[in-house]
Amino acid sequence: MSEKELKKTSAYVWFDAEFTSLELDQAGLLQVAVIVTDNELKRIHPPEADLNLCIRLEEGEPVSAWVAENLSGLVSQCRSDEAVAVGEADRRIAALLDQYCNTPCEEMADRPVLAGNSIHNDWFLMRKFLPEFTRRLHYRLLDVSTIKIQWQDWVGGEPFDKESVDLLNQYFPDGGIDAANAHDALFDIKASIAELAFYRAHLGPSN
Repeated sequence: MSEKELKKTSAYVWFDAEFTSLELDQAGLLQVAVIVTDNELKRIHPPEADLNLCIRLEEGEPVSAWVAENLSGLVSQCRSDEAVAVGEADRRIAALLDQYCNTPCEEMADRPVLAGNSIHNDWFLMRKFLPEFTRRLHYRLLDVSTIKIQWQDWVGGEPFDKESVDLLNQYFPDGGIDAANAHDALFDIKASIAELAFYRAHLGPSN
């Protein structure tokens, strides 16, 4: 086997976004979060470098009825002074990758891989709104949802319980998760990392 074939992924860029609508063709970004790990799921940067940004909603910009009902707190944050413009979010994510992943990379094989659950949805809007982030990434996606489907259908395993704080802290490399908080982008990527660590532990070479 050649050296090129043995080369492992340089980094996983864990990304999650909350949207203004569940209809992706009409959606904008409400929140983005990023954590970068190596291929052993260990952080490449300190926790304080995690990105968790609310995206500014301009005056009169609509959100769907589901978002208004279920993400009202987030929508309020996006209309406050703490929110950032989407271009600023793109710049800050790109800067994080440049610092910790040595991007931009000319060689596709050297670029980090986007990772998360149902990550194609986030990738769809990322390509639309976050061009600097997009151009720093490999074309491949690491979708934990794919492994979840195989875990349930092929192995017959119980689904990973993202509501269990004890389970999350057992498998998230840093621990420190205080509460489950679905539909929060930063929590969701921590849960995705923990979920992949769980599948690796149960599907690894020793099992």
